[in-house]
Amino acid sequence: VQLQASGGGLVQARGSLRVTCAASGRTTLSTYAMAWFRQAPGKEREFVAAISGSGSVTHYEDSVKGRFTISRDNAKNTMSLQMSGLKPEDTAVYYCAADSVLHGIVRTTVLPYEYWGQGTEVTVSS
Repeated sequence: VQLQASGGGLVQARGSLRVTCAASGRTTLSTYAMAWFRQAPGKEREFVAAISGSGSVTHYEDSVKGRFTISRDNAKNTMSLQMSGLKPEDTAVYYCAADSVLHGIVRTTVLPYEYWGQGTEVTVSS
């Protein structure tokens, strides 16, 4: 599975941005739970949001609840993160990842995720 993240950029605080992850390769994306992680300069990679293979289960890190929405389109092999109410502390490189976990389960730590995109940079100015 190859993952390609895109859509990052520079946005003002309280603005919105949508980042997208496109999957390619001989795979059925619905067999993977997917997630977004982010890594700010000098900090460890952290969980942002995850979605189960069917899209029926989602989970968010507390600081983004109510502001970010994760979604997926398995027919198009894509996953997206709609971000609104952005804050300067959301500035980071955002990575998408795929996890061949049991159906309906999403995980929030880095290690289980087998496939990673290259990251897309999001900068929020104050």
